[in-house]
Amino acid sequence: MDREVRVADITLKRQSKHSGALSFKEKLELSKLLDRMGAAVIEVEGIENPKVDSLRIKSIAAAVKNSAVAVPVTLDHANVDAVWNALSGAKNPRLQVAAAVSPMQMEYIFHKKPAAMLEAIADTVRYCADKTANVEFIADDAARSDESFLYAAVNAAIEAGAKTVTLCNAAGNLLPEEFGAFLERVKQNVPALESVTLGAACDNSLSMADACLIAAVRAGARELKAAAHPYKTASLQNVAKILSDRGETFGIYTGVRTVELKRLTQQIESIFRGEKGKAPEENVKENTENLVLSQHDGKEAVLKAAAAIGYELSEEDGEAVWKAFQEIAARREQIDARELDAIVAAAAMQVPPTYLLQTYVITTGNTAKSMATIRLTREEEELEGIALGDGPIDAAFMALEQATGCRYELDEFQVRAVTEGQGAMGETVVRLANNGKLYGGRGISTDIVGASIGAYLSALNKIAYEEAQTE
Repeated sequence: MDREVRVADITLKRQSKHSGALSFKEKLELSKLLDRMGAAVIEVEGIENPKVDSLRIKSIAAAVKNSAVAVPVTLDHANVDAVWNALSGAKNPRLQVAAAVSPMQMEYIFHKKPAAMLEAIADTVRYCADKTANVEFIADDAARSDESFLYAAVNAAIEAGAKTVTLCNAAGNLLPEEFGAFLERVKQNVPALESVTLGAACDNSLSMADACLIAAVRAGARELKAAAHPYKTASLQNVAKILSDRGETFGIYTGVRTVELKRLTQQIESIFRGEKGKAPEENVKENTENLVLSQHDGKEAVLKAAAAIGYELSEEDGEAVWKAFQEIAARREQIDARELDAIVAAAAMQVPPTYLLQTYVITTGNTAKSMATIRLTREEEELEGIALGDGPIDAAFMALEQATGCRYELDEFQVRAVTEGQGAMGETVVRLANNGKLYGGRGISTDIVGASIGAYLSALNKIAYEEAQTE
């Protein structure tokens, strides 16, 4: 009977090594594409900045529907707790305990002697196993280790509860047959590996990472680390194609959707091309020059148009975009691709709203101060703010502060016309500062005051959501 070889995609974990990191939105889009591609595991970066990274992990965990989501932890219980709090909502969460097993890395990176490292590995894996059965031990730089120590480390991890053990050729200095022979030796000297999944990873220094992973499969590895957008590592596309075409030879198969692989890979590559400076407006212009919608178009047509300009929307995001589109279309005869892009960016991929806008009334004139009355709801509680200000937007923001009882520094406020003409749509950008971090929100409307209130609430909801995760 054929056995499955799982592919763990490490694009998100490795992307920070590129010149220019992906945005929050791009990471979410990438994780959804990898999920659709059939990656058994999607690996993401761990926690360095608790507030920012916890929100990132929690959002990706919620977005991924089929793949396991794997996050590395340090050899520290507090870090394990922080990662688990962010990751536990995933459908299939995995904790990864990565530890140095080569003398150089143990001494100069972890500052530990071999005995202390063995103790730390066992303790951390055991602590992770108390939270989830899906624990992976990653032996960093395994190919340059003292093999007797490596055997002891792998045994300690398995005894502590690791269900996957990955051996890494971090230097990428082994030929395929050498890497395969190395894995065979470890298996012979660690019989306990028969009870867990053996994984393999290889740097691409010799341009042989793909071949090394195939050699690892022949040696018994059943989980391979590769990347849909490879950066000094194995290519998911190449590895999946080889396993698909020659899997019968090895008595294995892979769950990667090879039929969709090319199309999904192109979408992933477009995310990274956008990272290098191509503006969203340029993509819209290239792909949908003649796209025009109106209030007579249905939800399906609007979401199809959103997909054409590059957005992969969840059901919840699609509903938010449709609602925002209807509000705008009721006041405009036509909506083109650039306007639709602004609507999607403002309405979709937001955090769950803590504060919901119910009504607002603004009175203004040239002989008196502007006054704003705003009603919100938080859960089932009704909130109201009434304030005077120097202009309608100032009054609106002060009324929001009064209604929520929260005051944050307004770091930036921008208004720009998305389109031209008397019924032009306006887009606003609001950035609020809290504890040294900026939170951005965008609003889109033919009513610039309404757009400003929407942008402010978007930023405010991000602050409230993040604070709720750290309580």
